[in-house]
Amino acid sequence: MIAAAEEKKELRRALAAASGALGGDYIAASDDAIYERLAAMPEFLSAERILFYYSVNREPDTLRAVERALRLGKTVCLPESLPGGIMNARRVGGLGELVPARYGIPAPPEGAVLVSPEELDLIIVPAAAFDGSGRRLGRGGGYYDRYLPRSAALKIGLSRDALVLDSVPAEDFDARVDCLVTDKRVLRRLIARIRAEAGDGH
Repeated sequence: MIAAAEEKKELRRALAAASGALGGDYIAASDDAIYERLAAMPEFLSAERILFYYSVNREPDTLRAVERALRLGKTVCLPESLPGGIMNARRVGGLGELVPARYGIPAPPEGAVLVSPEELDLIIVPAAAFDGSGRRLGRGGGYYDRYLPRSAALKIGLSRDALVLDSVPAEDFDARVDCLVTDKRVLRRLIARIRAEAGDGH
């Protein structure tokens, strides 16, 4: 367990350095491409209730997708992070409603409407890195590892293609995503597997 934690910590440091070395032109172009791919997905267009993360630093931009979902009349939620690795989804009507919160990441105000994990159709999931099988390396707080298993929503990870790994070190409690969207591709085979297991031929 300790060895796995140290391996993850070292990998996060290496990924932060790799992300920092990416050129500004690539960051901007990959943000555009990731947004276009996500916004065109049937799963995005059909979802009525979506939990996004608020992108910071060099994470793939989510704010355009948030605005797009709001324009489409969807129920848009953003995370509320509480002590002990507990996370809630709270509804927002616009990014202007957000307030400073834990880790310096804007979040919904305390009085915003709670949306339960069971009500969500789609969750956009952040990570330090993903691999092609849906494994993710989180930021170390465990918020999504605790939250994702509580929801049957489709989980989509966003990543710059240059940072997708061949394999992410994972433990039993590490929650995966069902689909990965990058600036170069959409890895849908995870969705196909889920549909096959559910007996859905579509």
